Amino acid sequence: MHSFRLAAAVLPLLLSSCMLGPDHAPPETPLPEKFSEGAKQSAGDVAVSAWWDSFSDRTLSQYVASGLDENLSVQQALERVNAAAADVTIAGAGGLPKASHTTSGEIGKGGDVTSTQNISSVQLSLTWLLDVFGQYRRSTESALASLDSAHAAVDAAKLALIKDLVSSYIDARYYQQRVSISRANLKSRQETYDFTNFQVEAGAASRLDVLQAEGLVRSTIAEIPRLELNFRVSAHHIAALLALPSETVIKQLQKSEGQPVYRGKINAGIPADLIRNRFDIRQAERDLAAATAQIGVAEAQLYPAITLSGSITPSYIKQRGRHGGILKWSFGPSLDLPILDGGRLRANVETSKSDAAAAYISWKLTVLTAVQEVEDALTAVRRDVHTENSRRRQVETIEEALKLSTASYTDGASSLLDVLEAQRQVSSAQASLAAAIQQLAKDHVRLNVAIRGGFAAPKVASPREASTVAAANANIQSAHSQ
Repeated sequence: MHSFRLAAAVLPLLLSSCMLGPDHAPPETPLPEKFSEGAKQSAGDVAVSAWWDSFSDRTLSQYVASGLDENLSVQQALERVNAAAADVTIAGAGGLPKASHTTSGEIGKGGDVTSTQNISSVQLSLTWLLDVFGQYRRSTESALASLDSAHAAVDAAKLALIKDLVSSYIDARYYQQRVSISRANLKSRQETYDFTNFQVEAGAASRLDVLQAEGLVRSTIAEIPRLELNFRVSAHHIAALLALPSETVIKQLQKSEGQPVYRGKINAGIPADLIRNRFDIRQAERDLAAATAQIGVAEAQLYPAITLSGSITPSYIKQRGRHGGILKWSFGPSLDLPILDGGRLRANVETSKSDAAAAYISWKLTVLTAVQEVEDALTAVRRDVHTENSRRRQVETIEEALKLSTASYTDGASSLLDVLEAQRQVSSAQASLAAAIQQLAKDHVRLNVAIRGGFAAPKVASPREASTVAAANANIQSAHSQ
């Protein structure tokens, strides 16, 4: 009876206790009003923007739509969310009462029949480790923050897939364009070589002219296999990301050519947008919250652990000539004092504080790195535009010079060397233009990834996109059935 009175008096006081350790507050750091080459207008919630559609490339949009369903890295990240959700349950279970049930019995027989007796009993036990100082509540708080971090990791996996897929697609199309340029140049140089042979027979050209023309043909033939190899390597990587056979992707890419050109607007927003849109910043903040909660867990372990426990054991005895029951019970608190631990528990507190400080530094570094990434990509895109325009004008100028040189050589007014040099310049200028288009496209990818656009974009937002997704799924089913 005294144990019940003591527990009734102490229990309300214990349950109203507060948690140890600091409460997490969202961290802050000063940010510039705008990016160095950006505007002062917010970009809004770019997470739902399917920026890759701005390339106006149906095949690319198809690959992105199907890739989010098939990519194994995204599926791995989703499984980590399931594990983190289970950790939340585990963390909270420690502060809940635990019950156990035991059933036993005895059958005995003495020297005569009258001493025969049967004894059966059931024991019900309940143990409750009171969360007086918030150890399990802080553990649950930490696990919930880790769950949020796991969700952010899924967003990271999605955007990493999109970046890798779009960049590889840009590379594949670039090498396709280079192969096309080389084959066109080979045809032109072969015609020059054939014409030079004709000129030799007519006595209007020398053997040296023939050798020079033939050398240019051979060098063009030699560069094509390397470009085809790079195209196939990029296609193989796309196939791996989509979980498709390589030949399926290669055949799809060979149906059309042309480098993707970004036709969207340049809007990087403002640095403050990054706190909301960048999941790596959100993940770092959640990691900081989890580390902060662990300080409370460590501090709670410095204090006594109070456990309420009790048991009830009803027994039934049946003996020849008589029978009856016995009820045994016990209830009361127990105290576990953390003493003589050699300073281990206090060291755990200091370790937890250090981990939280490191998590804050990591968060701040993530923010600063995010700002730098956006500014670098924004600067690159703006300058890539000027480079591409200059390369286009250069190609137009050199192609015109080649036409004039060829016409002059045909009329006998200039040497073959002038034609060959013009052909080299055209080949170099066309390759440089293709590289400029590739770089501009990839820097647009860098910019959109830096502002963390598109990781939460809806997969179907219009009838056109719906048909794209349907086509993607049909391709995947067809490939897997082969």
